[in-house]
Amino acid sequence: MKPVKKTKAEEPELEPLCCCEYIDRNGEKNHVAACLCDCQDLDEGCDRWITCKSVQPETCEKIMDTISDRLRIPWLRGAKKVNISILPPLFLLPVFLRVASWHFLLGVVVLTSLPVLALWYYYLTHRRKEQTLFFLSLGLFSLGYMYYVFLQEVVPKGRVGPTRLALLTCGLLLILYALYRAKKNPGYLRNPAHNDRALSGSQVECLNRKGPEKPKGFPSADLSGGLNNRAPKDETKDSPRTSAGSPAKGKDDWCAKCQLVRPARAWHCRICGICVRRMDHHCVCCVGESNHQAFILALLVFLLTSVYGITLTLDTICTDRSVFTALFYCPGVYANYSSALCFTCVWYSVIITGSMAYIFLIQLINISYNVTEREVQQALRQKTGRRLLCGLIVDTGQYNRGFLRNWHQFSTLGAHPFHHPAEDIV
Repeated sequence: MKPVKKTKAEEPELEPLCCCEYIDRNGEKNHVAACLCDCQDLDEGCDRWITCKSVQPETCEKIMDTISDRLRIPWLRGAKKVNISILPPLFLLPVFLRVASWHFLLGVVVLTSLPVLALWYYYLTHRRKEQTLFFLSLGLFSLGYMYYVFLQEVVPKGRVGPTRLALLTCGLLLILYALYRAKKNPGYLRNPAHNDRALSGSQVECLNRKGPEKPKGFPSADLSGGLNNRAPKDETKDSPRTSAGSPAKGKDDWCAKCQLVRPARAWHCRICGICVRRMDHHCVCCVGESNHQAFILALLVFLLTSVYGITLTLDTICTDRSVFTALFYCPGVYANYSSALCFTCVWYSVIITGSMAYIFLIQLINISYNVTEREVQQALRQKTGRRLLCGLIVDTGQYNRGFLRNWHQFSTLGAHPFHHPAEDIV
């Protein structure tokens, strides 16, 4: 008789969720109607607030975690979680800009405080190694709101023709397309020992029922991965390591978080929780080998479109002055609310455009010297780079092959994702 093959016991299928049900952070089934029910942390915080007692920071963090977990919208096969970080720009940006258009002094205060608050939130989230959609939401909503004000307040004045409006609209669409390309896979390194595909949000919630075990090498595997977590060199030689797409050569680094050997210039992103090929930096997305070109294109198109929109607006509300003069001296602009709102939005756009121009300049310099922003920061800490122009240029000298060859290498990034020349092996 033929031996009977043993089959693995099939796991019981999970019960399908209705549109208003979801799996909470504790792995239990919950309902969107119970958003404020059975919340001990919120009850305790309210009691201490009513009795004029101080609320502990740990309690505030638990309350925010509970709110972010229960903020859901009904959806097919279970309610979808709404990231709370995308909501503040949708409500606060229009309010701040309209308040700033009431008076010149209010405009100075609001437009000065906005960058300060954004930088504070940036350093706060990066210090805690948290993923946030705040800056992506702020960028996209700023584009949409500036375009809305342009259509409502500038176009009806009659100085912007259909051709100029079409050019500005095309520029806006190109920005969105470039951002879509930049948000794609930056060149994640995955361990070939794990053949699992990327998990969807519903699958992750279902896995939370079974326990905290998470697959290695995925963005959700470990969001607290440090940048300097490396194994000793002796371990990389004695123990077998698995290469990610390329054989282990020279002194390739072993990533203890992703459990794989990293090729040259790859690094572990502590925000995404996964290694990225030729990682440059992390802002609204992780910028690496596969999307660095799209990121540069998005910056370039944004700068051209923003400058063009600012020029059209100033030419409309200050007709008898040049663009540069009207930016600093436009008498009578606060005489009516429409021109004041346009002038406030212009200055808001100038602040954003100036910061993006600085990032674009730094990126051009780094590409010209074939160095990433991550390598620049490491060279500054270790004092191994050559600083030029008061630190604006940092040349590590490790991968610099000349201006033309550096730009040629950048133009071919991502064409052969698994090929690395021998000169780049460290």
